[in-house]
Amino acid sequence: MSSAEDSPPNLDPALFDRPTASRLAGVGTSTHAPRFLMLYGSLRERSYSKLLTLEAARLLRAMGGEVRIFDPTGLPLPDGAPDTHPKVQELRDAAAWAEGMVWTSPERHGAMTGILKAQIDWIPLSVDAVRPTQGKTLAVMQVSGGSQSFNAVNQMRVLGRWMRMLTIPNQSSVAKAFQEFDEAGRMKPSAYYERVVDVMEELMKFTLLTRDVAPYLVDRYSERRESAAELSKRVNQRSI
Repeated sequence: MSSAEDSPPNLDPALFDRPTASRLAGVGTSTHAPRFLMLYGSLRERSYSKLLTLEAARLLRAMGGEVRIFDPTGLPLPDGAPDTHPKVQELRDAAAWAEGMVWTSPERHGAMTGILKAQIDWIPLSVDAVRPTQGKTLAVMQVSGGSQSFNAVNQMRVLGRWMRMLTIPNQSSVAKAFQEFDEAGRMKPSAYYERVVDVMEELMKFTLLTRDVAPYLVDRYSERRESAAELSKRVNQRSI
């Protein structure tokens, strides 16, 4: 078979990019601490999703990370206020700052809570030409009042994919969460706690591995074509 028959006929050769390992190895290495935004999905005074988030934050800091925990108290419902609202701006600034995220939700009626979903919905898919979440790492966790379930983490994985995030393989689901924390709010020693350690360790590794090459990892042929078409239209317009 000839090389002409091998070549895909519908590709634009000027925009087609053959991935190579050298493109990944040739990127500089960041020296600042990995940055993580943590979201939780409950406003209760003793919120187990918040307690689990705090425990995970301690682990990330112990591993050398920098953490911001967003408090959803006072965040308006999506479209219920302008995006200039102070809590919305705080959330969006933190999302732009972060290189990775942790989403933790209670399971309510077989799903993540509206409180967590509202936070995610306020993070835009794009701001001008910048996508605040694209290429960033994500870990998902949930707490349950009863037996172990994975409905919330599975939903959050779908959202992570939609937000173009690199969701790590591991995850945490803590059953009967009211039994897993002491009076001071610290997580008791258990297999559940060890899984949280595993998840944060994996998140840290994936973040260190991908944060410098994320723009290359998520660069897409279809979007390069779209950008080239828009540039050509703008440059070749007859009047300005």
